[in-house]
Amino acid sequence: MPSAPELTLYYDGQCPLCQAEIEFLQTRNADGKLGFVDVTQAGFDAQAHHISCDAAMAQIHGRLANGDYLVGVPVFAQAYKLAKLHKLAWLLSRPWLQPVLQPGYVLFAKHRQTLSKRFGPAVLRFSKRFFH
Repeated sequence: MPSAPELTLYYDGQCPLCQAEIEFLQTRNADGKLGFVDVTQAGFDAQAHHISCDAAMAQIHGRLANGDYLVGVPVFAQAYKLAKLHKLAWLLSRPWLQPVLQPGYVLFAKHRQTLSKRFGPAVLRFSKRFFH
């Protein structure tokens, strides 16, 4: 029986930029330390995951194996650490950068659908071409 992932990411599967990021992380997940849940799938059970679809759509959420949740930039820092992207994980986990990174991410998350319409398809094509 496979063990539970160390981090489960809850993401917007209808956002091409989000899809590209998840596909990239999946290519770096040989150890199975990351799990992925698309909150836009018809079968998504918010109660079972203890997270509402609205909350997950507002900002990325991640659930650690111990049941604790991360929201926003800390999710990416932990995901990159588990994906062995240590320099990027280190950078995103610096406390002195959080006052810039977290509000910047919240702004991005709020406008990701608009940004995805413009840049998402190209980023997703790039991701599929180079990370598969």
